[in-house]
Amino acid sequence: MVRTGTDGAHRAQEEPGPGTCSPPIAKRNFEMAKVAFLGLGVMGYPMAGHLKAAGHDVCVFNRTAAKAEKWVEEHGGSMGVTPAEAAKGADFVMSCVGNDDDLRAVCTGPDGAFAGMDSGTIFVDHTTVSAKVTAELYAVASDKGIGFVDAPVSGGQAGAENGVLSIMCGGDQDKYDAAEPIMQAYGRSIKRLGDSGAGQLTKMVNQICIAGLVQGLSEGLHFAEKAGLDGKAVVDVISGGAAGSWQMANRYETMLDDRFEHGFAVDWMRKDLGICLDTSNDIGASLPVTALVDQFYKDVQKQGGGRWDTSSLIRRLRAMG
Repeated sequence: MVRTGTDGAHRAQEEPGPGTCSPPIAKRNFEMAKVAFLGLGVMGYPMAGHLKAAGHDVCVFNRTAAKAEKWVEEHGGSMGVTPAEAAKGADFVMSCVGNDDDLRAVCTGPDGAFAGMDSGTIFVDHTTVSAKVTAELYAVASDKGIGFVDAPVSGGQAGAENGVLSIMCGGDQDKYDAAEPIMQAYGRSIKRLGDSGAGQLTKMVNQICIAGLVQGLSEGLHFAEKAGLDGKAVVDVISGGAAGSWQMANRYETMLDDRFEHGFAVDWMRKDLGICLDTSNDIGASLPVTALVDQFYKDVQKQGGGRWDTSSLIRRLRAMG
């Protein structure tokens, strides 16, 4: 059941995240295992592909069966009709679905993954969800003898396709230690931040920081345009100083060109920021900028930009004159 191999996947530059892995993942050996992957969206589809390319025995499940059939045709492996069927006999079950309700649906009930998993196996959730549902499912899994690691990701669609995601994890140390080599197939930076829920809380920090950065960058580029400056020349000068960021380096050109058909969608960002704001109320944190930017994204949605990249905040400013 367990073999040894090396991941030779191409590792392209992508958005950095918390923690580092050393030595470089592409040069490390790791165990091969029987893995189920639940959810084949823009993130999950390539992530599952990296697992198969790394030599793992992969069985996939997707709510729309045609997507799972396409994945098997492209990558090999197998598919399950239900999460429980996909998870049956798996050493690890990974998920990347939409929200709290989606995660509950693939985990629990007679057709849920937990029903098909054996005691001693490990569930790894890559969905960005609330810490509340993470705590709930961690408890249910623990009662069944199943390990549960919350492991939301950062890096967007490009990071998933290139296998260079940043993965922030919470859960029991021994369960994380077992799952970390499997995640190497699609993760460049993988780190345990603490007990169950710590991964999701860290992802919230990630989204809070991004929201403010994108709004600031949008305002700066918008100001440059209104002032009659060459935006690209301005970024060339300031990007090497304190104003520089991943967002600036990777999004300024498309922002100046008014192109937003790529990257992390506004609808997804609003879902994530809603989780951040709800959690801030629970823990007594103050997030005035995050709350404001969330409303700015609501304006972008009203412009028809729910599927636009999050850098489309600049389009809102342009619409204001």
